[in-house]
Amino acid sequence: MNDTILDIQHLHKSYGPLKVVNDLSLEIQRGECFGILGPNGAGKTTTLRLCLGLTDPDSGSITLAGLPVPIKGREARIRVGVVPQMDNLDPDFTVSENLLVFGRYFGLRDADIRARIPSLLEFASLTTKADAHIRELSGGMKRRLTLARALVNDPDLIFMDEPTTGLDPQARHLIWDRLKTLRAQGKTIVLTTHFMDEAERLCDRLAVIDNGCKIADGVPRALIAEHIEASVVEVYGDGAMEWAEAQGRALSQRMEISGETVFCYTNVPQPLLDSLQHAHDMRYLHRPANLEDLFLKLTGREMRD
Repeated sequence: MNDTILDIQHLHKSYGPLKVVNDLSLEIQRGECFGILGPNGAGKTTTLRLCLGLTDPDSGSITLAGLPVPIKGREARIRVGVVPQMDNLDPDFTVSENLLVFGRYFGLRDADIRARIPSLLEFASLTTKADAHIRELSGGMKRRLTLARALVNDPDLIFMDEPTTGLDPQARHLIWDRLKTLRAQGKTIVLTTHFMDEAERLCDRLAVIDNGCKIADGVPRALIAEHIEASVVEVYGDGAMEWAEAQGRALSQRMEISGETVFCYTNVPQPLLDSLQHAHDMRYLHRPANLEDLFLKLTGREMRD
């Protein structure tokens, strides 16, 4: 049995002179959580739309759940759930009615959908809200309902486009817990996110894309080890810039300055820490390298609109 549930090969999509997706190739395996990371405008959402057959590619091939997309896009989408960036729940319906109506889009019988609703509400921690209208729900509740709605057809693959944006920490952790449950059930998850800790925590593998191109892919910890020094010392305070030029640059393997913070990257942090021990006009943080360091090195620290 082929373990690849989504196969993207040499995908291209342009809007006029703007190349939104540029020779992108990805293979996503059944049962894994795969992250697609990139700054604003990198082509993440367009890639998801192409995979779902909602946008036609200029060239390249997509095979989703064994079916060619967009030619067999409708058939492929029957095995897929989608959590969009923005909640698009119907405000005229109750929580349960939203699930019922959405299930009908997949040709499911009302009796079968109604039989699934209690377990979906329990999964989303919304059992007591079954008859509530959407306007009565908090942002976190709406996000959990959108996730439950994506499961109404018992999909093999779930696309999640920034699922925790705008949520408080408690709601984010609850969503994370539910995603781990889905993985334990053998579901495949394709996740886009701007939260690097989320990607590092959830993803088995990931790809970093920028300007429509894939610039790195692999297991998160292996990518970090490949591209980033093992330790990071962040230095800030009144004397940070003077210290950086006088000592920090010589003691670091690589140094970056962002705003009022000096980032020192090194595999041997002790000399840096020794030089900071008696620097009373500065504060510092010593930590292991993480996925955010990788992301910023590959895509830059400048703002994207």
